[in-house]
Parts: sequence; C-alpha cells; structure tokens
Amino acid sequence: MELKQTFSKRLKELRIEKNLTQVQLGEKTGISQTSVAKWENAERSPSIEYLVELASFFNCSIEYLLGLVD
Repeated sequence: MELKQTFSKRLKELRIEKNLTQVQLGEKTGISQTSVAKWENAERSPSIEYLVELASFFNCSIEYLLGLVD
C-alpha cells in the first residue's frame, strides 16, 4: 500500500480509537479540521512537523503512522 494511503488509514483509525471527531483532533493538536480531512482522504500529506505532533499525540512512532512498521 502506498505511504499516503497507509498514513490516511492509520490516522483515521487512531482518531476513531480515541473517539474524536476531526474537529476535536484539530483542537487538541492545533491542526485544522480541513488538514485532518485532506490527510484522511489521502488528498495531501502532512509536513514533518505535523507528523511529529500526531505521533506525540497518539503516542506512536512516525514510522507507524507512515506504515513502515506495524
């Protein structure tokens, strides 16, 4: 699976596991709901800064978010 699509799937799964809407995730991380939606729909890719923020928030590695490790 392509990195962008793996990231999209994992981001959505992690968000849902925490019972958060895209808006709520954005509020907790300082990321706009629009960005979260575009990432989850594989329309865009996040910058390294946002990857770090998301990995920290979800307590996982960037490698996991990108699908490089399980």
